[in-house]
Amino acid sequence: MATIPQPVQPTSAKAAPAAQGARTELPVQGMTCAACVRRVEKALRAAPGVQDAAVNLVTRRATITYDAQATTPAALASAIVEAGYEVPEVPPAASFPDAAPITGVPAAPQADGAPASPAITGVHAASMAPERPAATAGAPAARQQSSAAERAAAMDAAEQKEQRTLRRDVAIAALLTAPLLAVAMSHGAIPALEGAPARWLSLALATVVVFGPGRRFFRLAWSALRHRAADMNTLVSLGTGAAWLYSTAAVAAPGLFPHAEHGHAPPVYFEAAAAIVTFVLLGKLLETRARKRLADAVRGLVALQPKTARRVRGDAEEEVPASSLAPGDLVRVRPGERIATDGEVVDGASAVDEAMLTGESMPVDKTAGSAVFGGTLNQSGALTFRVTKTGADTALARIVESVEQAQGSRAPIARLADVVSGVFVPVVLGVASLAFAAWLAIDPTAAGLATAVERFVAVLVIACPCALGLATPAAVAVGTGRGAELGVLVKGGAALEAASRVDTVLLDKTGTLTSGRPELTDVVDLAGHGEAALLGLVAAAERESEHPVARAIVEGARGRGIGMEPASAFRAEIGHGIEARVSGRLVRVGTAAWLQRAGIDTVAQEAEADRLASLGRTPSFVAVDGRLAGLVAVADRPTEEARRAVAAMAELGVEVAMVTGDRAGAARAVADELGIRAVFAEVRPEDKARIVREQRAAGRRVAMVGDGINDAPALASADVGIALGNGTDIAIASADVALIRGGIVGLPTALTLARATLRTIRQNLFWAFIYNVIGIPIAAGLLYPLTGWLLSPVLASAAMSLSSVSVLGNSLRLRAFGRRGTDE
Repeated sequence: MATIPQPVQPTSAKAAPAAQGARTELPVQGMTCAACVRRVEKALRAAPGVQDAAVNLVTRRATITYDAQATTPAALASAIVEAGYEVPEVPPAASFPDAAPITGVPAAPQADGAPASPAITGVHAASMAPERPAATAGAPAARQQSSAAERAAAMDAAEQKEQRTLRRDVAIAALLTAPLLAVAMSHGAIPALEGAPARWLSLALATVVVFGPGRRFFRLAWSALRHRAADMNTLVSLGTGAAWLYSTAAVAAPGLFPHAEHGHAPPVYFEAAAAIVTFVLLGKLLETRARKRLADAVRGLVALQPKTARRVRGDAEEEVPASSLAPGDLVRVRPGERIATDGEVVDGASAVDEAMLTGESMPVDKTAGSAVFGGTLNQSGALTFRVTKTGADTALARIVESVEQAQGSRAPIARLADVVSGVFVPVVLGVASLAFAAWLAIDPTAAGLATAVERFVAVLVIACPCALGLATPAAVAVGTGRGAELGVLVKGGAALEAASRVDTVLLDKTGTLTSGRPELTDVVDLAGHGEAALLGLVAAAERESEHPVARAIVEGARGRGIGMEPASAFRAEIGHGIEARVSGRLVRVGTAAWLQRAGIDTVAQEAEADRLASLGRTPSFVAVDGRLAGLVAVADRPTEEARRAVAAMAELGVEVAMVTGDRAGAARAVADELGIRAVFAEVRPEDKARIVREQRAAGRRVAMVGDGINDAPALASADVGIALGNGTDIAIASADVALIRGGIVGLPTALTLARATLRTIRQNLFWAFIYNVIGIPIAAGLLYPLTGWLLSPVLASAAMSLSSVSVLGNSLRLRAFGRRGTDE
């Protein structure tokens, strides 16, 4: 088993040079699969002046870097249209140069609240604006882009429109397919469903389904054919078209078929054509819903930005839109409010929850000169800060861009059926055509022509992609349904397929491996009060404070059954400590430096404080009546579920590493306790995404597990993003898998279920093709000279149905997952 290289602490990023050339983005409509993405990218890269092109299937946009003197956005749009897709809007001829390097996303804070390492440089903004200002070649232009809110709104509108269309088409197709299935399954038991009127009614219903809701498949298949390619749309169109054409001929011109003159009505397959269209459309509808949940990640991040802010002008405050703030403005933020944009504190003191950016579970104390970041939550005090960055330059905007870019850079997983179809479809057409020609050559009469047509249709019917189309979605439907019963939500087949191949898991610390909240861990008595008595004094004093450390101490005392006397004369210095009188004694709790300023010698406990800090705990010195009395310490501890999950990962042969924004000491302490060897500590959100990319570049199949907003870019960058159900909505929206029950302990279940599902998909594909391998030669009449066997279209349809039944039956075995002794 490969070992993850041990990281250097802390991680840092190297500056990347700005890319040369102009860049534009074009919306692309009509893409349905990875083959479409490759086709658009190939067409763009072949265009003159194009340096690079990347197509995002999620956002339906193409990002092109090009030589502005060699081509224009309009010419690039023409290349996309020539490839068979639509470009609803084209930016003006002049686009914009690549953005300059950016800085400013905060690092995980050190103990004093200072950033652990410099912000990353060299990250380029990803802009989605439909229009760009003019820019001459070689001249720098201002960095302008549409807001994340506008991009999210546009994406949401497009997704809703597509879902409405698909819901309408599925409803129409299902409504008209139901009577067709009733006719087909009656087998003469209902006289009213037999005879010419029923056959003409079936023709009418199937025609509406195939050329109404199903017309999209023919249009996309024609586009693929024009470019000498084949995909699942080709297979669907081939199957439905063959069944409909043959059945229509059987109804409209039965004399073309052998034995029709003896009163034998040729069989029809209208129900097969309509059912294929209905089920494939249903799968498309489910895909759009999964894609919409990816867009929810960006919308959730955007929602963190306050809509308004209190701008200070002289002695007056005015509420203004946050978007109108400019660098240099003074803004006041009260307790419980989110900070509107990035800035520097000029007045006030407070503790600010920056977990959305850094993953640090402890709020960061802010005083004059401290940096604050838009979207973070002010907790305990009022602050006035001077705006330093706005709009696309803020830390929150950087995270939004990271999520958008990570979602766009993730290559869709190529489905085996798509790959095989590129060879399968031409082979089937070739065999069918060869059979037609051979039988017509043997008997060029009218009867021979009818036999040749029958052989041609038999080959196409038995090659109908019904089972092939069911192979993956059937297993995915059962696998995801069983996963939901077990508390594992999976966003579709691509996520299951990717999860089945995971060999490396990167785990966030705070809230994933730990409880996400500080707990009292140590009480050290120095003055002989006794630990219980000392803790009682400290908890009584801290009860007046709202700081998370204070709450942890108070809850710890209550959990140990220790009573607390009333406190008076409470005073707090944010970032330093608190003091209060308890039962006549002056109790001080805080940092060593703060107690030393009060004339209290802390040397006797500094070694113990250092030891506790090395274990990842946060120690506070305690003094009673002016003399050092001991220490109390809190920590965010690993959970028992995390221990079980890490051990189970080892049994599955999966490497585990920790990636956290927390301090190195705290991270290493938790890792040692859980048996995790590789630790990446003090990393920023985009650092996490970079670490994921580095592991993938090394050939690993990476799953990222997290629960915070700061994990969203890394979740979207990984082969599989896995979020805890008790985490933020944004993390869950960015992830491919959500563990909604039991927390991290559900991770081994998710990976094992994914492996079982992929095995089932492979088995399904085998059964889907084995009937074609055996049946196509028989349908073509290859064995007729030796055995006299001819597979009629009726038997071909039965074989096709049998392959579908085998695929469904095999998929249903996944319902037993988790009920056996082993699922490997």
